[in-house]
Amino acid sequence: MSKTIDQYRIAKAPYYRRVADEVELFEAAYSVRMPMMLKGPTGCGKTRFVEYIAHKLGKPLITVACNEDMTASDLVGRFLLSASGTEWQDGPLAIGARHGAIVYLDEIVEARQDTTVVIHPLTDNRRMLPLEKKGELLHAHPDFQIVISYNPGYQSLMKDLKQSTKQRFGALDFTYPDHATETEIVAHESGVAAEIADKLVSISERSRNLKGHGLDEGLSTRMLIYAGSLIAKGVHPLAACRVALVRPITDDPDMRDALDAAVGTFFNK
Repeated sequence: MSKTIDQYRIAKAPYYRRVADEVELFEAAYSVRMPMMLKGPTGCGKTRFVEYIAHKLGKPLITVACNEDMTASDLVGRFLLSASGTEWQDGPLAIGARHGAIVYLDEIVEARQDTTVVIHPLTDNRRMLPLEKKGELLHAHPDFQIVISYNPGYQSLMKDLKQSTKQRFGALDFTYPDHATETEIVAHESGVAAEIADKLVSISERSRNLKGHGLDEGLSTRMLIYAGSLIAKGVHPLAACRVALVRPITDDPDMRDALDAAVGTFFNK
């Protein structure tokens, strides 16, 4: 099984630019195995942060992209047919609990609430996972920790976390970095010059001011990196921004024109 759990180890340190004291706070939370919740807009660095932390702590990281079709068995495990009959296969939550990994449930509210309740016994002093179909009560490894993330800006009353779930976690708020820090991140990750990265960040700041006024969400740091990567490969900045920034974020013709105009003020033909 060591080979299986070792595949979840992050071999190379991910690039992560600290914004405040989030690293120290998370390390303190891990030292007492506090379940953690990362809250913030999409593409602002939550997943990269977890990867960075897992590598820094030397722990395997099992990431689960939650969705509405995910069942409790997808998380916990199930019996599968094999040549010798049926065999139990641990799900990602059971693997992490059994072998001391950090299990990261990304966009937790996308999963059904009757699925997410299976994490409750792992997020209090019991630290156990009932494998009811197998008849096993799995006690979590001392190194095990569970981390969840979601974007509060997208949630409705029907898709928010229950208070009974929220109150089992410590929480860190994430947002987009300040201008200089975000410029540094975009330049490092995409390979463009700092001058180009600075212009991309300026465009994103204009789009974020439109949140709630035609846009559900502003341009994310991830999208800026995509645009910068295209520019670094020789794509004209106007075309790169159209493909990576403007077209993905809205279908409204007027909003597209407004964003195209913002791009044009920084990248003239």
